[in-house]
Amino acid sequence: MFVFGKFIIGIAQVLDILLGTYKWIVIVSALISWVNPDPYNPIVRFLYSVTEPVFRPIRRMIGYRLGPIDISPLVVILAIIFAQTFLVGSLIEIGKRF
Repeated sequence: MFVFGKFIIGIAQVLDILLGTYKWIVIVSALISWVNPDPYNPIVRFLYSVTEPVFRPIRRMIGYRLGPIDISPLVVILAIIFAQTFLVGSLIEIGKRF
């Protein structure tokens, strides 16, 4: 059971790193959207392809109720913070019990 607990803690740490990395990708994507980026730039295309599938359903649900302000990156960042706090924290606590 000791090995299983360490395995769960390892999964939680990897998940935390992945969520943290994606959070920074969302932040960079939101910052780049403030300027007029070149749509053919490979970095801009990567950011768009990684974040747009997550932003699109949120934009459909929320819409543009605040006018021209797009709050979908903020919603995604808050969801990531919640997942890091709740999911990763819970997995670490479960791993410590084994």
